[in-house]
Amino acid sequence: MSTTIYLVRHGETDFNRLKKLQGRGIDASLNDTGRGQAEKVADYLESDPIRHLYNSSLKRTIETLHPLKNRTGLPAYSDKDLDEMDFGDFEGRLMEDIQNDLIRIQNSWKSGDVELAIPGGESPVEVFERANQTVREQIDGHAGEPLLFMLHGRLIRILLSSWLGYGLQNMHQIEHHNGAIYKLEFKNGQFESHYLNYTEHLRE
Repeated sequence: MSTTIYLVRHGETDFNRLKKLQGRGIDASLNDTGRGQAEKVADYLESDPIRHLYNSSLKRTIETLHPLKNRTGLPAYSDKDLDEMDFGDFEGRLMEDIQNDLIRIQNSWKSGDVELAIPGGESPVEVFERANQTVREQIDGHAGEPLLFMLHGRLIRILLSSWLGYGLQNMHQIEHHNGAIYKLEFKNGQFESHYLNYTEHLRE
């Protein structure tokens, strides 16, 4: 039996627009662009046979899922284990101001040191372990029923790089965009992608 899985990245916030890091410690709401993206996600997915909706505990995923939740009439469940990576000391800071630190850490991850945590925050391995366990529990509990998870950019990179065999050290190869949709199939213990980082629905 196969199970269809949708991952969606939340809509834009002002932190995204200003290129400030917003991880687990920043609970920002969507801006006008993000609310428009949420409506377009709902436009695209409302006719798909999705049976279960999940989001993180953060406002930006809850608000992005809201239009689809309303149109389908399905309940949505929040889980803090689906929150974005904790960026620790970097939370809320302009990326250009911490560029050197970010490059150093990302180079360590690319070299395979995926247990390296951001100062005051989490490592890719820690994020994968908490989020993967939650997703797999829902897949196991709803085999054959399409599920949708409204998530975050870095978290999507972490999950997909492991699920699709890239390895966590290659998570940078997974592209993401606010409001992007990813469709996968889980069968015989393996994930296969139908499409990744789909954004055509966001076009005017």
